[in-house]
Formats: sequence, structure tokens, C-alpha cells
Amino acid sequence: MLLLLVALTAVVAVSTRMQCLDAAREAAIAASRGESGAQAAARVAPAGSDLEVVQGADTVTVTVGAQVRVLGGDLPLITVRATAVAAREPEGLREYP
Repeated sequence: MLLLLVALTAVVAVSTRMQCLDAAREAAIAASRGESGAQAAARVAPAGSDLEVVQGADTVTVTVGAQVRVLGGDLPLITVRATAVAAREPEGLREYP
């Protein structure tokens, strides 16, 4: 039984991390275009996740983290994080004909 709970927790943690990675990627791409990275991440991020957007001179780095509850007990939460980096697009390319 313990092995089953550990396996299910691992599956949930990996699934949550993949959602965080998707959200970080979407937010980084949006922010590199000058759009709102937070709005882009909110569409695919897990509920209750935290978002950090760092805009550098040439890149945008987004980190999304979420907590996963360990199945089967009152154990501490597991925190999963994912980070994505996108190059900033040149100012002139934002306007589409």
C-alpha cells in the first residue's frame, strides 16, 4: 500500500511539474513579445502556483512553482518548479502588417 501511495504521489508531482513548465514557457514567450506573462501563465498554471518574471536586457526568465500534497498522510508538501528563458524580440518586430 505504501508503494502505491509513493507511486501516485510521484505521478502527481511529475504532472504538476509539466504544468509548471508549460506555464513558464507560455509566460516567457508572451513576456518576450511585450505582453503580460502573468496572464499567459495563468491559463495553464496549476491552481495556487507562484510566478516570478525577471526581465533582463536581452532575455526574459520565468519561474513557476507549485506545491504538491503527499498522498496518504499529513506529510510536508513537495514543491516543484520549472523555469523557462526566452530571448526578447526586437522592438520593430512587434508590429505585424
